Amino acid sequence: MRPIAKAKPQREPTIALINIVFLMLVFFMVAGTLSQPLDSDLNLVETRELEGRAPPNALVVHADGRMTYAGQDRASVAEFIDALPEEERDTVRLLPDRALPARRLVELTRELRGAGAERVMLVTERALQ
Repeated sequence: MRPIAKAKPQREPTIALINIVFLMLVFFMVAGTLSQPLDSDLNLVETRELEGRAPPNALVVHADGRMTYAGQDRASVAEFIDALPEEERDTVRLLPDRALPARRLVELTRELRGAGAERVMLVTERALQ
């Protein structure tokens, strides 16, 4: 009697495919985050001593919710919109304090859109790192 040959278990080819896809993912993540180095002779502007000022046509919203425009307190969004020149009412700049709750910021943008602003632009600080 001849013994019955056992069928060899076949290796699953999907494991190798998963490994290749994972390595490609890691490669593209690393390649996408690398940035071009700055020229060695380039000296960037230092802004440590620069006094920060809001753009002249921006609604400044403080952490406590108080709003100012052109150095004057504004009680409401409608009062701010009324103070804007007619040609500046379609695009409004909003300068929120970092500590302003996000919920209040969303409410303000909705109020500005409801008052006639077509675009609401948030003015933020950008850091080079």
